[in-house]
Amino acid sequence: MKEYQTITEISGPLVFAEVDEPIGYDEIVEIETPNGDIKRGQILESSEGVVAIQVFEGTEGIDRKSSVRFLGETMKMPVTEDLLGRVLDGSGNPIDGGPEIVPDERIDIVGKAINPYAREYPEEFIQTGVSAIDGMNTLVRGQKLPIFSGSGLPHNDLALQIARQASVPEEEEEGEDGSEFAVIFGAMGITQEEANEFMNDFERTGALERSVVFMNLADDPAVERTVTPRLALTTAEYLAFEKDYHVLVILTDMTNYCEALREIGAAREEVPGRRGYPGYMYTDLAQLYERAGRIEGRDGSVTQIPILTMPGDDDTHPIPDLTGYITEGQIYIDRDLNSQGIKPPINVLPSLSRLMDDGIGEGLTRVDHADVSDQMYAAYAEGEDLRDLVNIVGREALSERDNKFLDFADRFEEEFVQQGYDNSRSIDETVELGWDLLSMLPKEALNRIDQDLIAEHYREDEGETVEATAD
Repeated sequence: MKEYQTITEISGPLVFAEVDEPIGYDEIVEIETPNGDIKRGQILESSEGVVAIQVFEGTEGIDRKSSVRFLGETMKMPVTEDLLGRVLDGSGNPIDGGPEIVPDERIDIVGKAINPYAREYPEEFIQTGVSAIDGMNTLVRGQKLPIFSGSGLPHNDLALQIARQASVPEEEEEGEDGSEFAVIFGAMGITQEEANEFMNDFERTGALERSVVFMNLADDPAVERTVTPRLALTTAEYLAFEKDYHVLVILTDMTNYCEALREIGAAREEVPGRRGYPGYMYTDLAQLYERAGRIEGRDGSVTQIPILTMPGDDDTHPIPDLTGYITEGQIYIDRDLNSQGIKPPINVLPSLSRLMDDGIGEGLTRVDHADVSDQMYAAYAEGEDLRDLVNIVGREALSERDNKFLDFADRFEEEFVQQGYDNSRSIDETVELGWDLLSMLPKEALNRIDQDLIAEHYREDEGETVEATAD
């Protein structure tokens, strides 16, 4: 192993060094400072005679007298089933006071792309216990479904709720023969306060036992943020495709990840793309998101819920815009619903799960699930339109039918979307609650539901109760 003392420049998180032999891209580097500290880095750019090294622990203490050693291998994640219940930092080192990790194997964090021919189409239901997701924007195994939020909104509370409650009902019914469920939680650039909140919740609820937590804090080097999701996804792939777990990966906050890409791009003096972000950000995000999926012949699956905060609540910003191109839908956290005290404040109208139709129905959720969801979408959208009209003409000018749709929109938010962060609803409870609300409306207004289902589930007394309350 050669050792160099040829550092020529230090720029932000990058160190440039001269070399006299070819060095591989992504190769791991050790830099020893004059006072004996060892810092790890990775080759970001390699050209004839010079390399650019991104340093994970920050460049403080590094100078021209520092020694550079090239280890001849790429960064690998030590994986084992015993990782469940552990808390690691953004570089994969234990920070929970537990024993050192004794890995079954070490896997390259870049991962191998899933052969499209070997992919199984995602179509099995994952129950999050959140009605606005399970009932209206269903998550299925192998899907990537991001949460679009804004600064100051409670997306972390929703993430914790999903991490606690998520399950695979079909596997639970099968008993011990079914695959187990695990959660990989990757936090990037979060504050110490948020980290404490996450850990307190994981420990209080016992969710940590089936989880692996990666924590990159706001004061950790930005470069480490680019490694954290890859470590999390490598662990998820091992548990899913080697140990047959159904793995749910929650990554928060992808905006911090993209800001780290922009910072590194600026240090490399790259030509910036939209709003200063690197031109390759789409490709970089795709490399992460496309690691979700199912593989033929394997029982396990990797499902992703990336969370991102939209700067200025702008969904045309490059981060949500590019994420929307790659993923299969989105869940919107709404500022107005949050100000009304709705928990979780999910706005179902702009939300979408593109794989929902394949993951619901007879044998998966319920035979009436799709019809109930479609009818509630239509009724809520009509109620929202009528709210705008009421602001102009007043409620007295509306017909009795229109007033029922207005009441439906109010109750939909107050009873269906509103459920708190500690309440888990089964899919049966969610759909039955949908029938309770739809029964407020006249039967002739339910034009998206099969007549046989209306005859079986419509509550005649619900409409009478609403009318009596109005009187």
